[in-house]
Amino acid sequence: MTASFHVLTTGYADARVAGTVTLLVDGATVAIVDPGMVADRRLILDPLAPHGLAPEDVTDVIFSHHHPDHTLNAALFPEARFHDHMAIYRDDVWEDRNADGYRLSSSITLMTTPGHTAEDVSTLVAADEGLVVLTHLWWSAEGPADDPFAPDRDQLRAAREKVLALGPALIVPGHGAPFVPSSSTPL
Repeated sequence: MTASFHVLTTGYADARVAGTVTLLVDGATVAIVDPGMVADRRLILDPLAPHGLAPEDVTDVIFSHHHPDHTLNAALFPEARFHDHMAIYRDDVWEDRNADGYRLSSSITLMTTPGHTAEDVSTLVAADEGLVVLTHLWWSAEGPADDPFAPDRDQLRAAREKVLALGPALIVPGHGAPFVPSSSTPL
């Protein structure tokens, strides 16, 4: 079985900033990745309706990291569990766990990929398209090739190599449209 993925809104980072927000559906698991800053919350909520979903149907929210452009609108999903690099949060329960290898469903797995921040998490999705990786290791297909906020350039390069070694069919970057990785994808 595979999960479906849908970009709800495509992010950007220029004079203004918005994160790419993605919907993942795998059976009973309905996950939103990086519900952060957008020009209008309807850009996150309105695209749910064509999938027959309401905000209350979302079971999980995944943060690639804790910058506001990737977390600001998490409260739109009142029934969700929230996942980051170290724990699962729901209401007043904080459950410590390492995200590396954590499976939300049979087709959705988390992988720690420190790079943009030391706490980055990438989401691996077995989809009809092949392996889809949602990650902030790349801002967009266009760059920047060298993340200006990465605290450790060698760590970023190692995490990018780790993701590319998986042979993803698509990468969904933090601030852009999905792209097919190639030999020119920056390390």
